[in-house]
Amino acid sequence: HVQLVESGGESVQAGGSLRLPCVASGATQDIGCMGWFRQVPGLEREGIGSIDSDGITTYADSLKARFTISRDNAKSTLYLQMNSLKPEDTGMYYCAAGPVNEYGGCPAVKAHYAYWGQGTQVTVS
Repeated sequence: HVQLVESGGESVQAGGSLRLPCVASGATQDIGCMGWFRQVPGLEREGIGSIDSDGITTYADSLKARFTISRDNAKSTLYLQMNSLKPEDTGMYYCAAGPVNEYGGCPAVKAHYAYWGQGTQVTVS
């Protein structure tokens, strides 16, 4: 099993930046993909992007200009750098971990990931 713990969520003003870390523990050697998702109450959990163990990233088109995903394998830590934050970025942010798919890729799709953190709240006003 893999345990994931996100942190860094807080209330910020529009235009500001935040960096969210997610620390993985447990069977981290089994992690091929890591991803970031967010959710607003009443809506589906939305994929922000993903990263594989080589640092190859994918992003939702609407977010890639402002959000950056990185990964420090030595520290078993995933990061989400968010810039130029907008009120519509408000939500609970989750990290996730799982294997690569049959093509060696890491889709930013909720169903692909078996392990999830508890989430960290980001509020932009």
